[in-house]
Amino acid sequence: MECGARVVTVERSAAAFEAARRVLAGGVNSPVRAFKAVGGVPRFIASGEGACLTDIDGNAYIDYVAAWGPMILGHADERVEAAVSRALARGWSFGAPTELETHLAERVTAAFPSIERVRFVNSGTEAVMSAIRLARGFTGRDILVKCVGCYHGHADALLVQAGSGLATFATPSSAGVPKAAAAQTIAIPYNDAAAAREVFARHGGEIAALIVEPVAANMGLVPPGAGYLECLRRLCDEAGALLIFDEVISGFRVAFGGAQELYGVRADLTCLGKIIGGGLPVGAYGGRAEIMARLAPDGPVYQAGTLAGNPLAMAAGAATLEALREDGVYAQLEARSAKLADGLAVAAKAAGVPACVNRVGSLLCVFLTSGPVTDYASASRSDTAAYAKYFHAMLERGVYLAPSQFECMFVSLAHTEEHIERTIAMAAEAFAEVGGRSHAKPAGGKASKAPSAGGGR
Repeated sequence: MECGARVVTVERSAAAFEAARRVLAGGVNSPVRAFKAVGGVPRFIASGEGACLTDIDGNAYIDYVAAWGPMILGHADERVEAAVSRALARGWSFGAPTELETHLAERVTAAFPSIERVRFVNSGTEAVMSAIRLARGFTGRDILVKCVGCYHGHADALLVQAGSGLATFATPSSAGVPKAAAAQTIAIPYNDAAAAREVFARHGGEIAALIVEPVAANMGLVPPGAGYLECLRRLCDEAGALLIFDEVISGFRVAFGGAQELYGVRADLTCLGKIIGGGLPVGAYGGRAEIMARLAPDGPVYQAGTLAGNPLAMAAGAATLEALREDGVYAQLEARSAKLADGLAVAAKAAGVPACVNRVGSLLCVFLTSGPVTDYASASRSDTAAYAKYFHAMLERGVYLAPSQFECMFVSLAHTEEHIERTIAMAAEAFAEVGGRSHAKPAGGKASKAPSAGGGR
């Protein structure tokens, strides 16, 4: 079936989901995949190639989820496949060092001047947990500051929401998280420099680190305001705290050197994932040599992992980063992404659907609200029921979007001009269905009301 053709049937996916629900919690291994925010039947994928996914019913979709970001080269890229195949033939796990780890580390440190030493782990969540422990061990302080709406993985101390007032400690936002786990975390609004200044004025000498997505990509896509990252850098310097950038999504996505290259602000510690593993499970954190020297075996801060530095992930990551160094790569991503964002905005306006399209590089999000969207509060005003209608209208036309208003679209190098033009044309039809109609919740699930405190993919 042609990629992007109208969906014919989803009977096999429906049956597969029922089978999965009998043995998997919620039928999925990451919550948003269950389609609860939009309703309907999750698509079970059989294969991916280039910019397209094919489900087990044979429907082929233009894919803008990209495995939640890693597939920047597209699915089943031949260069990555060849690198993984070579590594696989030599054995896929040793529990001992390999040169592949060094090769990928050299590429990461070359791309991020703020990273002098790096440590590989198995996920973004693990990278963030370890970076926070390291920051506390380095500074001898306990308090962590984070931004509301920024997701940094599902560790207890990070699944929190703002307390009852500004500069107060956070409270758990998930069942199963003890109050004590959130007791040393302060949550402040993203893009609010005044709030950050107030927290540092009250607690500066106790703050170990401030962690932030420099480009917020887990409440939809929200760029940093002018001067915001510079303000955070200055506050951390004045207080002797560390600035941690969670670039799990933005790293190698918004620029080769991530948001730090794009905005010219360096972090003390950087968390990476997704693209650096080429789609295989991976995470990393790194920073100045003096900070990283506090890690075991050289220092007193302990962190370890059986599968850390797995040869297959290292090979896939190195091949991906090597491909991204080719001339014109980011210019192509920028041009195609800009064309898509502009086309979606025009299509929504023509249909009379209030929409705000935010974009940074090859990351974008269509918020179904009149906008602008600059933080968690303004993102929360989006019409999630309208998004559910839009999502299903696009899905039926063969365009695969994130099954949540509060996730990003990812453009890959495999998306052609034809893919972009077809997507815009399908969006015009989908917005026409949404415009002027009642926004009833779709059958089969409830529309979510606001972005959760965590991503939950």
